[in-house]
Amino acid sequence: MGKGMMGIGEAKRKLRRSLTPRNGSMTSCHNVPKGHIAVYVGETQMKRFVIPISYLNHPLFANLLHLVEEEYGFDHPGNLMIPCSEDYFLNLISFLNRL
Repeated sequence: MGKGMMGIGEAKRKLRRSLTPRNGSMTSCHNVPKGHIAVYVGETQMKRFVIPISYLNHPLFANLLHLVEEEYGFDHPGNLMIPCSEDYFLNLISFLNRL
């Protein structure tokens, strides 16, 4: 559990860095409402989703981030990318929206 929590903390730091506008970054070109984050999801072609930051605290979403961290790590430049199927991600978001 400790390792997973460290991964979530690292993800949150990564998310904060990706939301900070930099000269010429794509992040500054796209409006993201306050309290939300843009993530890119997909196995072959990435699609952009804007989700509430509060989802990051939910155990199911945290588990997904932990699996991504184990497989790919978080040490890469750019936006948060979640390499899972779009259907899986949409089902997860749909479930979280109902809570």
